Amino acid sequence: MKRVMLVDDEVIIREVILDCIDWEKEGFLYCGDAPDGEMALPMIEELRPDILITDIMMPFMNGLELSSIVRSRYPDIKIIILSGHEDFEYARTAMRIGVSDYCLKPIRAHDLIELLRKASDSIDKERELKMTLDKLKQSQLDQLKTSREQLLNDLCSGFVTTAEAIHLSSTLALDLQARYYVAVIADVRYPDSHSPSDAKGGNVDAENDLLRKFQELAERPGMLKFKRSRTETAWMIKGDTLEQLKEELDAFKELQTITAEHDFHSSVSVSIGIGSVQDRLQGVHLSFLEAAEDMYWRRLSRQNMLTLWESSSVSREQYVFLDRSKFVDFLKIGSPSQLHSFVDDYISELKEINWTSSPIGYYILNDLTLEVFRSAKDMYRHREAPEQALHQLQQILRTVRTLQEATDYLIRLTNQFWTWRNQTNDKYGDMLMKVQEYILSSYDKDTISLQDAADFVKVSPSHLSKVFSQEMNRTFVEYLTHVRIRKAMELLKTTSAKSYEIAYSVGYNDAHYFSNLFKRITGMTTREFKKNGNMDTIISSLDGGGKAAES
Repeated sequence: MKRVMLVDDEVIIREVILDCIDWEKEGFLYCGDAPDGEMALPMIEELRPDILITDIMMPFMNGLELSSIVRSRYPDIKIIILSGHEDFEYARTAMRIGVSDYCLKPIRAHDLIELLRKASDSIDKERELKMTLDKLKQSQLDQLKTSREQLLNDLCSGFVTTAEAIHLSSTLALDLQARYYVAVIADVRYPDSHSPSDAKGGNVDAENDLLRKFQELAERPGMLKFKRSRTETAWMIKGDTLEQLKEELDAFKELQTITAEHDFHSSVSVSIGIGSVQDRLQGVHLSFLEAAEDMYWRRLSRQNMLTLWESSSVSREQYVFLDRSKFVDFLKIGSPSQLHSFVDDYISELKEINWTSSPIGYYILNDLTLEVFRSAKDMYRHREAPEQALHQLQQILRTVRTLQEATDYLIRLTNQFWTWRNQTNDKYGDMLMKVQEYILSSYDKDTISLQDAADFVKVSPSHLSKVFSQEMNRTFVEYLTHVRIRKAMELLKTTSAKSYEIAYSVGYNDAHYFSNLFKRITGMTTREFKKNGNMDTIISSLDGGGKAAES
């Protein structure tokens, strides 16, 4: 019901109006009255009526003065002026202020009810319109947020070129420009229950504290983030200095440390992966792949430790005593002549383990193996199907029954990684050459994709995407785009074909999209290029990264 307040200096008028209407029956609530405008103002502040009925001629503050203040402070309140004066100037002033109705006294109850209903209908329509506009505004904000998140997802996944990302970001009011970039991915799961409070055996306070820290990080203002899946959140962090980027990353690294030390009986599992710092926007895709890989290995390591915890009565402090970073450092800088003496000394901490009656030894070495896979990226970063290599090593590890066999396993693990490291430099030249040849033979097909190229060279799309980005210094999509634009320039210079015909012949079904893309990359329209374009200059720019990279 609409709340109605009355202001009139005549007591009898107030009493008559109060008594002559069955307020609740008519759908209104009479919330109070006052003898003048000055006394009415604090009551209006407190009661917040929907409709204000006021006389004009009153002592201390008249109805017009009161109406002017109310319209300024509470523009949603509808004002009905009742006046005993027929002076047109009063009515004109009232209308200028913005009152809903101006009526002369005396007024019948029926007429006043009609005025109240009219004001009520006006309030309902305004509220409905406001609700519709609010929903529309919220929908637009949601669409904008979704579009921004989709662009960030596409950029990190390598689905758009740098030039396209810069262009789209400007239409979405999304600032992507910075000197440095890095990607971060976090995965939050509840394996045993839907919420920390439902966990069995876990430290609820510690879980809540962990989730609170993560939530604070996720809601930090100004950060570019998007939902990658139901459990995963990703960030593209940017900064103009390395120090600024380091400050942003420190919070994620701190949370990485907290999650590594978190109670393994906890129902909450948080894994965070951090990619490498890149100095070009096109490098975000590579950083994103590295962050996903880092997160994957950290999750495997946690699962390994959880399995050990559940299968053993030994406390955590009794079995986590191998310095994993020491072993990783040796993989990076050690030499074959040092191998046996290093491993003998390193594994001596495990001499008290009974390898035949307890699984502790297996899980300790398995944890070390997972740490090596996660940390020594410079040794295995391009290796296809790392899960397969890990599985093979774990199969060998399951046969270990003595300290000497454990020593032999670590020597084998080290030699294997050194072999991969030595093969890294020249391993992918042949594969990348085949991919380039495939693109040159298939660029005119609008359906060509990373999956097609990966199938052609018989590797996974994620592996090809990562190798291609690292070795070619551009994503697969950017390389394909540059090939198509180069072919388009050749056709513009050597044939009389129309722009839309050339678009179709280089793999674009949308001629308008092709024209916009051509101009963004070359800086010229197709007509301008055909007339005045220097093909050698633009091709040289494309081969060096082009406008997309410069952006």
